[in-house]
Amino acid sequence: MSATAPPAGGDGVDHVDERLLRTTPLKKLLARPELGSVVGAIAVFAFFAVVADSFLRPASLGTVLYAASTLGIMAVPVALLMIGGEFDLSAGVLVTSSALVSSMFSYQMTANVWVGVGVSLLVTLAVGAFNGFMLTRTKLPSFIITLGTFLMLTGLNLGLTKLIAGTVSTKSIADMEGFPSAHSVFASTLTVGGVELKVTILWWLGLVAVATWILLRTRFGNWIFAVGGGADAARAVGVPVYRTKIGLYMGVAFCAWIAGQHLLFSFDVVQSGEGVGNELIYIIAAVIGGCLITGGYGSAIGSAVGALIFGMTSKGIVYAEWNPDWFKFFLGAMLLLATLLNAWIRKRVEATK
Repeated sequence: MSATAPPAGGDGVDHVDERLLRTTPLKKLLARPELGSVVGAIAVFAFFAVVADSFLRPASLGTVLYAASTLGIMAVPVALLMIGGEFDLSAGVLVTSSALVSSMFSYQMTANVWVGVGVSLLVTLAVGAFNGFMLTRTKLPSFIITLGTFLMLTGLNLGLTKLIAGTVSTKSIADMEGFPSAHSVFASTLTVGGVELKVTILWWLGLVAVATWILLRTRFGNWIFAVGGGADAARAVGVPVYRTKIGLYMGVAFCAWIAGQHLLFSFDVVQSGEGVGNELIYIIAAVIGGCLITGGYGSAIGSAVGALIFGMTSKGIVYAEWNPDWFKFFLGAMLLLATLLNAWIRKRVEATK
């Protein structure tokens, strides 16, 4: 009788393709980037439900969701950009720039406000394309490129507003043609079960759904993960790295346009100095939601949970009647804890592979 030949590996050990190994539901759950943020969200919700009597009122929950949505609209594209391995420090002021362009173009040209909205979309997308183009052509870090854009937009917002309007804020456009319909699209209030909900919540949930579909079901989603994991390796296997990064920056710009139109049509005037510092909050929400600073890992759902934590904390402190000065402390603590928890979960998952 002849001896059985050893496996192809030549070491006498059976080798099984890891893709054929069965994964338990627990391992799948632990591998989700947003797991840490979900645990944190549950803890934050339970905490404020106990310490703040008014936190669980329907009206209060509506306010929490609104606060989360205004942040979450921007946290979604920022999360995708971070998965792709880049940052955008101009995202906060770009929201204000979008609102300013809509308002001043409509007012100065005495046009229907929808004309200003359209022009704002083109200008905002152009800024996003500029960020992506400069990044891919100069090979400078995204921190430097977008910091430069941040400073330029900050100066333009203030300088042009004072030059055109004569003050640091725009003129009211509430009486202009098209304002009611634009207000309905970007800043209306819906009543669901006796609870008033801002339309930004629908925009937010829609963007999360679209971004999740892109990440998990499309070729572009695979490109995002590949570029964030290693641009050189991704380019070697045929991923269009430059187009992917430019597209991600234009995605941030598109969502900045949505957030900017909400800002404008909620108050019908815009302060030119708004938005500074918000870019850090968007990044914090994405990191709390499971995105890695190094790229290649994260989810859109996680960014939504991170924004929800922000909303619950910012409003929960008010409902608990605490000094709001403590908000930044809690936000920093949550950022640190979420980052440590995400790192621990990733180590456990990698150890079980």
